[in-house]
Amino acid sequence: MSILKSAAARKKSAPKKKAPAAKKAPAKKTLPAKKTKRVRRVVDAATVQEIFTRFQKANPEPKGELEHVNAFTLLVAVVLSAQATDVGVNKATRPLFAVADTPQKMLALGEDRVRDYIKTIGLFRNKAKNVITLCEQLIREFGGEVPRTREALETLAGVGRKTANVVLNMAFGQETIAVDTHLFRVANRIPLAIGKTPLAVELGLERVIPAAFMRHAHHWLILHGRYICKARKPACERCLISDLCASPEKTI
Repeated sequence: MSILKSAAARKKSAPKKKAPAAKKAPAKKTLPAKKTKRVRRVVDAATVQEIFTRFQKANPEPKGELEHVNAFTLLVAVVLSAQATDVGVNKATRPLFAVADTPQKMLALGEDRVRDYIKTIGLFRNKAKNVITLCEQLIREFGGEVPRTREALETLAGVGRKTANVVLNMAFGQETIAVDTHLFRVANRIPLAIGKTPLAVELGLERVIPAAFMRHAHHWLILHGRYICKARKPACERCLISDLCASPEKTI
């Protein structure tokens, strides 16, 4: 009896085996929320109208800053201005244009003497070669005259779309837009035209700028970018269109 009791007591006092814990389902991986890309839109038509109305009121007849005496010297000056400042180009071309203001006179100087005149300008060796070559082309193919179409101008040595547009606008009064680094920056900042290439910006501006402002539009934008809407530190406190600008870089 005692044996049975002791066995029963042992059984009663033995700890109960815990049931195995139920396996937890693996936690679902949460993917990081997708960042929504902010899409910038160009300013509306009424704002574009107001922007250029203010530019026109402040500077009715804007002028390019490259010095020249005729269409030919303008063409040469613009070719020389690639990767150079207008101030630097003007300093070199004043004495050059005093002795060579036609393709014939420039060709008579020869590449070596042209190079000596422009040696303070970046890439002067290649530019001197281009100037002589384009003089030969003008005499041989265009009777010594600067052509009045973009297609013809772009066949000349050292002349691209921007250079052609400057010459067409300044020499012949055509409504073209020459997109340099200043204009490219301003158009994308405001934004008037959003584009990753100068051509995209040029075509975008042509679509939105009212016809009444097309003649001087590229000068207003270039000057604005050069003196106010600068690359590193835009002078928003002096900007006459700061209230119309939608740039996230605005300082006021």
